[in-house]
Amino acid sequence: MPRLRLFTVLSIAVSGLVPPLAAADLYVYFGTHRSGPGIGFSIAHFDTDTGVLTPPRFLLEAVEPAFFTIHPDGRHLYTCNSGAPGGVSAYAIDRATGQLTLLNKELSGGDDASYVCLDQTGRYVFVANYQGGNIAAFALKSDGSIGARTAFAQHTGRSVDPKRQTHPYAHSIIIDPTNRFVLVADLGLDRLFVYRFDAKDGSLQPNDPPFAAVAPGSGPRHVKFHPNGRWVYLINEMGCAITAFNWDAAQGRLAEFQTIPTLPPDFRGTNTCAEVEVHPNGKFLYGSNRGHDSIAIFAIDAASGRLTLVEHVPTQGKWPRNFAFDPSGRWMLVTNHNSDNAVVFRVDEATGHMTRTGEPVPVPFPFCERFLPVR
Repeated sequence: MPRLRLFTVLSIAVSGLVPPLAAADLYVYFGTHRSGPGIGFSIAHFDTDTGVLTPPRFLLEAVEPAFFTIHPDGRHLYTCNSGAPGGVSAYAIDRATGQLTLLNKELSGGDDASYVCLDQTGRYVFVANYQGGNIAAFALKSDGSIGARTAFAQHTGRSVDPKRQTHPYAHSIIIDPTNRFVLVADLGLDRLFVYRFDAKDGSLQPNDPPFAAVAPGSGPRHVKFHPNGRWVYLINEMGCAITAFNWDAAQGRLAEFQTIPTLPPDFRGTNTCAEVEVHPNGKFLYGSNRGHDSIAIFAIDAASGRLTLVEHVPTQGKWPRNFAFDPSGRWMLVTNHNSDNAVVFRVDEATGHMTRTGEPVPVPFPFCERFLPVR
């Protein structure tokens, strides 16, 4: 695939790991959330000057690649593999072509692996197993492949919904900015768990207190830190709301201070929430609505962290499962899972407003997308 232009970058933007930097030409990786011949990962180009996304080309087959992340070195990609049994896979990235090469795949410790992240040192990978209701950590080898499992934790219990909360559903897992704590959103238990992480051996231990509870039936899904490290924002899949917490980085404690709906008050349809992101400038928060098929935009108060609704923007497709900012923070790429497309929006960094740029680009059954500077 030809380059669009040459450019210089100092680093890459990986959510939660390094600050964003502008670039002119980016790779965009997409995962297709299915299995079979010709299904797996694809790659496109993105121009941060114009917002043009090229149609993706197929790279290689993979089994139900769900959420994935790129290592800060820009040379490795890690994904969780949905289904039964769940898996976590490591790939090498050819920076000249963007091509992926499978290094290895390990069982994740539970069915329907739904989320992966790296610790701040890039030496461990964490995975949340949705159906398994558990989490695991693995050490990474010097070649980037997945090594020995270093931690495992099984959740137990249930919550109030008789269909969707009959047992634990660990939906996401992230590391805190200090690399001392891991947060896990469990949809089945209505809890945001906190684990102490030891980067020396990759172990995880329940914190004291071990979790923060949200309103029964909320169904916690994804969670993100504010760039200042003081606030944590949780999107609730079933309750269609954002819950905001103060974060005690010394003790690993969460204190809820606000819960705000992601839907307009007059909406009467069926909806579930999916992704949540804080803009790199820390001024705005974005959450996706599947059913209302919109991105809810909130302004973040600089003193308190409280959210105020700005607007709802249609995603130009159905079931916006995931979205991400490009490294410059000027663009958002939204994948509409049930419309087989990806849509580019220009982001106004002063107002938070999103404006669609160009036409939707066909992407088969997209789950996740990630940017990487071309080199």
